[in-house]
Amino acid sequence: MRCDLAVIGAGPAGLAAATRAAEAGLSVELFDEQPAPGGQIYRAIESVPAPRRELLGPDYAAGAALASAFRASGAGYHPGALVWNVDATLAVDFSRDGRSRQCRARAVVVATGAIERPTPLPGWTLPGVTGAGALQILLKAQGLVPSEPVVLAGSGPLLLLLADQLTRAGAPPKAVVETVPRGRLLAAAKHLPAALRAPGYLAKGLKMLRALKAAGVPLHRGATDLAIEGGERAEALSFTAGGRRHRLEAGLIALHQGVVPNQQVTRLLRCAHRWSGSQRCFLPVLDDWCESSVEGVFVAGDGAGIGGAASAALRGRLAALGALRRLRGDVAEDEAAGLRRDLARDGAVRPLLEALYAPSEQVLAPADDTLVCRCEEVTAGQLRQSVALGCPGPNQAKSFLRCGMGPCQGRFCGLAVTEIIAAARGEPQQEIDYYRIRPPLKPLPLAELAAFEADEDAA
Repeated sequence: MRCDLAVIGAGPAGLAAATRAAEAGLSVELFDEQPAPGGQIYRAIESVPAPRRELLGPDYAAGAALASAFRASGAGYHPGALVWNVDATLAVDFSRDGRSRQCRARAVVVATGAIERPTPLPGWTLPGVTGAGALQILLKAQGLVPSEPVVLAGSGPLLLLLADQLTRAGAPPKAVVETVPRGRLLAAAKHLPAALRAPGYLAKGLKMLRALKAAGVPLHRGATDLAIEGGERAEALSFTAGGRRHRLEAGLIALHQGVVPNQQVTRLLRCAHRWSGSQRCFLPVLDDWCESSVEGVFVAGDGAGIGGAASAALRGRLAALGALRRLRGDVAEDEAAGLRRDLARDGAVRPLLEALYAPSEQVLAPADDTLVCRCEEVTAGQLRQSVALGCPGPNQAKSFLRCGMGPCQGRFCGLAVTEIIAAARGEPQQEIDYYRIRPPLKPLPLAELAAFEADEDAA
């Protein structure tokens, strides 16, 4: 299989990129792990019943137009396809329906979105503990809500959004435990004038807070020293807030400390990355057309830096224009300039959100006995001990401790490992860097590798 443009991911960025490129006449193939388009933010957008769509709100419903435009664009579509490798020639290896195949592309748009930030704290690996995003997936895709009251703990807009959605679904959380320090609102206030350029986001946030208060959902602010208690499974969340220790009994606890770019594909391709102090994560280095340091590789959506669904779609269209410019010499300067203006306007709220909802110090610097690498059961203390023995970074931590060598390939621990080693060595995160990612990106059966169908015309 060959194409002009391969798009990886069918969230708002991938859908927008594939649609714009196909409409311009490029041959496009879109690969996505999910069975239907939408990504995480618009999951099940084509099949969700009207009552649930109304419950999830107008921002979710906006995804229907994106999915519809993509379906009409003529772009090739491969749902249920796991992209497990992209090589230097931009050959995309993917597995679907029990066999692996290859698509050779002239350019690639990486639109793999975001993942939840690692939240290492005592008890976070117990059964009954999940990420907030997992609960939202169940709500969107199957209309399922927790069978018992859930405690939501952490920080970030998604935490409040999920609390609001669960409340409107008739399953209000037992409590929201927010780790934002009380003094941070004042520190973030300097970004308020710029954020007013995108007032809709602030209005929505205030509306959700009022709705939670009206529903009687307790909100504990300024929580520190979170710990999940339990033996065989989660039994309670304990924390300090308001000068005293609290304990909330709960068998289901959802953690969240914001989302970060999913950098597995861009790391695999050896794209240059930079450390973002405001987003507290690595971002791919991109030019004004969303092209990375690797020629022909474009990055769009939250994988390029967290911006939300509206910005993701704008970046997707801009990446498509970048691909047209690279492949055909088409330079749509006016359209690109308009997209960049819209991106600046929509992103005006981000500095405020990033300052207000920065990850808690507890997850950035977990206690020694806290498990960090879940796959290989490596603690923060063991990582610090390896640094004392001379370990300079995450890749060497693999040799010392097998850290990051499990099935998740570092997705659950990568940023936490970087933060811990950087602090222990007293060096910037940029110097410590991240895991070196190798294929396959995710585990797949050997039978699928054995039946791999490479492009016969490949050099």
